[in-house]
Amino acid sequence: MATRFDSVVIDAADLGALARFWSEATGWPITYDADDEKVVEPPDGSPGLVLDIVQVDDPKVGKNRVHLDLNPRTEEEQAARVQRLVGLGARPADIGQQDVPWVVLADPEGNELCVLDPRDEYAGTGPVAAVVLDTLDPRGLAEFWAAATGWTIQRTEDSYATLAAPGGVPGPRLELIRVEEPKLVKNRWHLDVAPRAADDQAAEVARLKALGATDADVGQGPDHTWVVLADPEGNEFCVLSPRD
Repeated sequence: MATRFDSVVIDAADLGALARFWSEATGWPITYDADDEKVVEPPDGSPGLVLDIVQVDDPKVGKNRVHLDLNPRTEEEQAARVQRLVGLGARPADIGQQDVPWVVLADPEGNELCVLDPRDEYAGTGPVAAVVLDTLDPRGLAEFWAAATGWTIQRTEDSYATLAAPGGVPGPRLELIRVEEPKLVKNRWHLDVAPRAADDQAAEVARLKALGATDADVGQGPDHTWVVLADPEGNEFCVLSPRD
């Protein structure tokens, strides 16, 4: 039994503005619109992932350990995408990238993102090439997430690892990039996973803990249907209730 990636959850101070930015950035509609939560997701049949944007009061502290890589298909599209995002409120960001072919920006709330140079390997991923997670140990964390989700490790080196959905299912990759800085604060972006409808949430939580996950307290309180865990490096993720 393996759980499935369900969504990327994004903390936001200005919920409406950030949802509009990411809807424009991806070309995906806002499909759920409440006062404390907004959902941006690809149309039916299109590759992608759910962006679940939630209201928080905490300010952003430091560089995020989770970000998205956007996926232009030509150099002209890359330049146009950067220009468009800046027009939507993004700004250039320096995370020590030096001379690279991709462009690092920050969204209106300072969340880092990359507009990649065109790469054939991302031809089938849709507008988002990858969800990128900083890690001290790409190989070790890749093994955890592969066992947790059933995703396939496509490449692994000392400095990075890449996972893809099994069976050639199109959509973004999960990429683990080595950094030297340890995790110090709650992640402002995190992953949510979900068991299938016929599976048992408690059993799945127990399985993930046996793989190295631990309980995490992010102030979630007692009345909720999800379970908050942390991966072996302390990155929070939620195990949602079973669903199709």
